Amino acid sequence: MAITAADVNKLRQQTGAGMMDCKKALEETNGDFEAAVDFLRKKGAKVAANRQDRDAKEGVVLSKVTADNKVGVVVSVNCETDFVAKNADFIAFAESITNIALEKQPADIEALKALPYNNDITVGDKFMEQVAKIGEKIDIGFYSLVKAENVIGYIHPGNRLAVTVGFNKSVSGEVAKNIAMQAAAMAPVALDKDDVDPTIIARELEIAKETTRAEGKPEDMVEKIAQGKLNKFYKESTLLNQEYFIDNKFTVRQYLQSVEKDLNITAFKRFSLS
Repeated sequence: MAITAADVNKLRQQTGAGMMDCKKALEETNGDFEAAVDFLRKKGAKVAANRQDRDAKEGVVLSKVTADNKVGVVVSVNCETDFVAKNADFIAFAESITNIALEKQPADIEALKALPYNNDITVGDKFMEQVAKIGEKIDIGFYSLVKAENVIGYIHPGNRLAVTVGFNKSVSGEVAKNIAMQAAAMAPVALDKDDVDPTIIARELEIAKETTRAEGKPEDMVEKIAQGKLNKFYKESTLLNQEYFIDNKFTVRQYLQSVEKDLNITAFKRFSLS
């Protein structure tokens, strides 16, 4: 059957695929619109399979919070090139995925991909469409959820770093921004000492012991010195124990207590594209 420009445009509007790809899909499926959509999805899957060995290290990192400030998410939608990452359509796509994550609050990335993108396809299927349209490996690189009495989000200019912070009570916009910027700038690995992954602690201790031995310290002093270096690591790398970046006379914990005695951070998530 004859493929009209209106048919091609309709398919293009729904899928976002290129004009020639839409025309070919309609020709291959004899003008069957639904079959043409499936054709494009399969093409996306084929492109994705061919690019599995490629690195998707660019992208868009976003943070969004519910209207009642009780839930926040950080989502990274990754691609291969900076050119695509800065494209307005790609940023809008990343925002749509982040909105779905915030509304549905899935448990993990796979659950997010299984959610409906619209009435016709899942989030995972939509990614395949985008792969077919753009020709790059595109995926969800990070997703995390924070629930608290008061949650705030922060996106660093450039969309490459985002933070979500949960507090045990309401805070002013100034305090919220200061803490979010602290987490963004100082890259803590955990909230407090007890929250650090044991494998990180073991690695830091091992490095401390080896560097101490290399400095020629007596073996009976190695453990004590290593513990001291670990304590320094806690101060530099856990959010509540870091020096407050605006006034280093305070730790972050002390700054919060100066604002309100029982004010505390209950959780935070930070993700940055390297």
